[in-house]
Amino acid sequence: MRLAFAGLAALVCACATYREDLNRGQRLYDESQYERALSIFRVLEADQDSLSAADRARYFYLRGMTDYRLGFRRDARHWLALAKATEKEHPGGLTNEWRERAERYLNELNREVYGLGPEPEDDPATATK
Repeated sequence: MRLAFAGLAALVCACATYREDLNRGQRLYDESQYERALSIFRVLEADQDSLSAADRARYFYLRGMTDYRLGFRRDARHWLALAKATEKEHPGGLTNEWRERAERYLNELNREVYGLGPEPEDDPATATK
């Protein structure tokens, strides 16, 4: 019985630690310390399955946006697609602002991959003055 309780307590502590790491990474992202945030997110990657669905959506979004800010566009596309899929399957992990931003940047990255160029309204050559 004590062994089961100790195991459960260790599991609860571990999950709290992962969430604390996610919060620390988000704080660094919010402070524009993208390299440091990315280092935390990369360590957390192996344990992402220990996060709740809502926290996984947050992790995927923050990881994707961090990669985007650092110019790792292919990685950003991967993580933002996971954020979108996770949010669709388990709504509530992303704010409306984050959801809209993820959609906008994911569309941009997809257009690059498929060779479609920028959105017409984003293309300076076709913008009205």
